[in-house]
Amino acid sequence: MNVNDKLKELGIALPPVATPAAAYVPFVQTGNLVFLSGHIAKRDGKAWVGQLGKTMATEEGKSAARAIAIDLLGTLQAAVGDLNRVKRIVKLMSLVNSTPDFTEQHLVTNGASELFGQVYGDKGAHARSAFGVAQIPMGACVEIELIAEVG
Repeated sequence: MNVNDKLKELGIALPPVATPAAAYVPFVQTGNLVFLSGHIAKRDGKAWVGQLGKTMATEEGKSAARAIAIDLLGTLQAAVGDLNRVKRIVKLMSLVNSTPDFTEQHLVTNGASELFGQVYGDKGAHARSAFGVAQIPMGACVEIELIAEVG
């Protein structure tokens, strides 16, 4: 299925690329790989603030990770011009703002991983890391970066 049709079926409208908040660019392509800078969770256009295990539960964190995946798709589209050019989602790295005793970072990150699977099918299956961290810029609950292969 065409990726754009799949996004419509899922009721997803892609946002424009966010302006970087520091000294970096939103994406870099080298060869057939596109590296997307980390995207923080946003709600209503602002940082989705919270700490898993303290002010947020796993399901809310999972929703935040899904929201990041949508933002990542918007940036990926800007990087490659057409999301149908993506041959593979290669890797995600997820940082979860969490308390020292919170151990469900992998479940939070599933919010993004599952969306890439819905959009790309087998091409959306990817390698992944999910880390618990003490803090993320602007107090955001989750940050995710992505590597994709394009053809």
